[in-house]
Amino acid sequence: MANRKSTRIIAMADALAARRVLHLKEAAALLGVSEMTIRRDVADNPGLFGYLGGHIVPAAEIEGDAPYELARAADSHAAAKREACVHAAKHIRPDETIFIDCGTTLEYLVDLIPENYSITAVCYSLNAAERLTRKPNVRIVMLGGVYHPSSASFSGGSGLDTLDQLGINVAFLSAAGVDPVRGATCVHFHEVPVKQKAISLARESYLVVDTSKIGRLKAAFFAPLSVFQSVITEEGAATAANAVPLSSKL
Repeated sequence: MANRKSTRIIAMADALAARRVLHLKEAAALLGVSEMTIRRDVADNPGLFGYLGGHIVPAAEIEGDAPYELARAADSHAAAKREACVHAAKHIRPDETIFIDCGTTLEYLVDLIPENYSITAVCYSLNAAERLTRKPNVRIVMLGGVYHPSSASFSGGSGLDTLDQLGINVAFLSAAGVDPVRGATCVHFHEVPVKQKAISLARESYLVVDTSKIGRLKAAFFAPLSVFQSVITEEGAATAANAVPLSSKL
């Protein structure tokens, strides 16, 4: 048993050295074991592997100074995140172009896109893109650039240039902190230009968060609440002016 596990660890490390990123399903198929076994192997070897949004990456590529981990966030307030996305999904309309922010909240929004809707979806994170590939009528525009394992997302001039060439009907944004006075903030500074560009280009912008984010303030500011049509949580939609009562509930 120990020898088989050691062989798997070596094989997974070799695959990552060649590919840099390995999807969980891909790793399981490559090594001929279950996804649960791969998860255990990753968890048992934190010095070698990191797990981010359904993808395995080398531990060395996890940003050591980042207090936010995508894999950990995926399990945090999952039910509330999904319920917030149920409310947000009402703003998805057929034959339009939507922007989907990075993070774990909006994964659930992707899952809620009706199968018969023909839309164009713009994203810049691996976890959103992977889910979008399961939607047969969705055309995906993936923004490129430098890959950031901490949020499984990309940033850079090439992605911003691509955004300039697109007509976006609705932008769905996420945040790690929503302060009624200071506005919407996130942990990673590399996300800010992408978020701001998408907001500036979209006809409508919605901030989708669970209520645990209300009242929090993170380091990277990206927008005042006034730029959003509404702030959508598991409790429904609220205007920027009504975001203050939400924070008082915490």
